[in-house]
Amino acid sequence: MTELLYIALFILASYSFMVNKGRAASLGKFNTLHSQPYYHGLYSSILTFLPAIILLIFWSSIQNIMTNLSIRDFFVDVSDPGLIKFYIDSVINYSNGVSSKIIEHDGFMPAVEKYSSLTYTSTILKVIVVTGLSIILLRASIKVVTVDFKARDYVESMFTTLMKFSSVIAIFVTIGIVLSLLFETLRFFATVNVFDFLFGLHWSPQTAIRADQVGSSGSFGAIPVFLGTILISIIAMLVAVPIGMYSAIYLSQYASETVRTYAKPIIEILAGIPTVVYGFFAVITVAPFFRDLGDKISPGTLSGESAIIAGSVMGIMIIPFITSLTDDAMNAVPSSLKEGSLAMGATVSETTKQVIIPASFHGIVASFLLAFSRAIGETMIVVMAAGFAANLTLNPFESVTTVTVQIVGLLTGDQEFDSAKTLSAFALAFVLFFLTLILNIIALNMVKKYREQYE
Repeated sequence: MTELLYIALFILASYSFMVNKGRAASLGKFNTLHSQPYYHGLYSSILTFLPAIILLIFWSSIQNIMTNLSIRDFFVDVSDPGLIKFYIDSVINYSNGVSSKIIEHDGFMPAVEKYSSLTYTSTILKVIVVTGLSIILLRASIKVVTVDFKARDYVESMFTTLMKFSSVIAIFVTIGIVLSLLFETLRFFATVNVFDFLFGLHWSPQTAIRADQVGSSGSFGAIPVFLGTILISIIAMLVAVPIGMYSAIYLSQYASETVRTYAKPIIEILAGIPTVVYGFFAVITVAPFFRDLGDKISPGTLSGESAIIAGSVMGIMIIPFITSLTDDAMNAVPSSLKEGSLAMGATVSETTKQVIIPASFHGIVASFLLAFSRAIGETMIVVMAAGFAANLTLNPFESVTTVTVQIVGLLTGDQEFDSAKTLSAFALAFVLFFLTLILNIIALNMVKKYREQYE
């Protein structure tokens, strides 16, 4: 029913747009309108649709709260809050057809009947009220179509307010993420020394069977985890940067328009491939290749899980990020700079090296930063190609792990959020967030420096 109501509101908004646009166009034949007919139609559609949607969302929220409170009365004999929530969820799931399980409680079926009755009544009233409001606003919007009505100003003001609201929401979401990480990280550091975490050389958060093992109380030295993250990311960048840069230079400076039209979309397809597919590619194709190559040089030097395998496949994955963004940055350079260089007798190669790349350096840095951030945050490829072993090594032929892989492992399954093992995932995420922030600040300063130089 709610889905049909959304469709009905959309139809009413579309109808109001066409009607008011047509009325404004008719007035514009003999008068000078303040705003174009398009703005009159858009104003009417927004006025018809937006208040009704807000009321619908508010009504649905209140309806859920009220129905939950109503069926709670059928379980007054239950004292456990968790069990009460379980009964309420079971009633809702049974009523909505999600589950066919009947709970053995005297109040269960009466609660189901009460919930179904309240939901049906509320839905009927909701449809009548929301649709009626939308129709009233539609009729009211038709009356405001006049020559002097400032529809454009109102529409632009609405969109400006929407963009401001979206910006505020984005800021608060970011603050919420940081605070949630910070609070859990502080809880972790209340049990584990911060210096042991940041500078410790052994990572073993698992609980051991015997008390004499190091894992019995946990070992949370994060250096091997962050070192593995940096090692794999560097390998990925060593693969992606040369290929991505040369591809971008060719596409922007040397390739014909026909080649560019087909080549760039084909390269960008790589960005849309799921990372699990890259993981299978690493396990099935890349790992045997490197293992056979290593056996020819020195038998047993390279295992099936190593940093170079994960980093190489990750580098292939981030090639389109560098290629596409670098190509766009180079094409954004004013043509007068390139034409002036060529007019002075420089070759295309010299122009690219001496003019195009320096002038677009801020965009190139941005592409590198995005690619590096993508490499740091990758999980599936590392899980399948490098594993969970937190080894303190810079040898690319050995198995390592990354921060994201450890976070997934620590937060998978049933967890107790008062244990150091689980809380260590938040500490890893917070430190990674802080390091990424530092990299962003450095990159933004470099971008600002070179952008001011060439603007």
